Amino acid sequence: MAAFDGTGKVALITGGSKGIGAAVAHRLAGEGTRVVLADVDADAGTALADELGGAFVRCDVREPADSEAAVAAAVDRFGGLDIAFLNAGIAGGGGVDADFDLAAYRRAMGVNLDGVVFGVHAALPAIRARGGGDIIATASMAALTATPFDPVYGANKAAVVGLVRALGPAFEGEGIRVNALCPSFADTDILVPMKEQLEATGFPILDVSDVVEAFMAVLNADGAGQAWYVVPGRPSEPFKFRGVPGPR
Repeated sequence: MAAFDGTGKVALITGGSKGIGAAVAHRLAGEGTRVVLADVDADAGTALADELGGAFVRCDVREPADSEAAVAAAVDRFGGLDIAFLNAGIAGGGGVDADFDLAAYRRAMGVNLDGVVFGVHAALPAIRARGGGDIIATASMAALTATPFDPVYGANKAAVVGLVRALGPAFEGEGIRVNALCPSFADTDILVPMKEQLEATGFPILDVSDVVEAFMAVLNADGAGQAWYVVPGRPSEPFKFRGVPGPR
């Protein structure tokens, strides 16, 4: 596959005001891509969009209409959509024992899973109209391993990976590649509540720039339905799932 050339391309980034989304926006803008940042943080998002010559749209990814409006903004402002980076996410879904919090559960599932479903649904027609493109969802290493400290988070991120693995082959024939990024503990705001504890135990924290490089590696690859792990000290690549036993 030819190296990614962002010239003339348009990217929509949910959760684009800061963290991984903002870092990817900087990189794509540097590659000549026009970026549309979709986030609930209007102040940070507007400032960054102005800096990058892009556009900002307020978007609560739990609401299907907001995702539709974000895609429409990309098409109206820049003429189309080539890349949808469905990156918005939160921690804190909690557990299912005595600490179960229905509001926290619904919020975490809404942002982390519904936001991807609604984002894919909204982006597909615009990407089809361009003859193909990329949809990349931010999942987590929590999708690939047990997450006893936040089971609901692990559940919705695992669901994102399952969704991507199913959608990849479904749309690959149309030139639309659907893939996922699975970072470990990255140095973003979502890590703040546990950062001190991780540092005290010596657990390596992932630099956001490594996630950006993994994102670009996905764009430069040719696979679909893949979950790319991103962990400190290792080159990012698709996780190799074992096959399941078939009937005898």
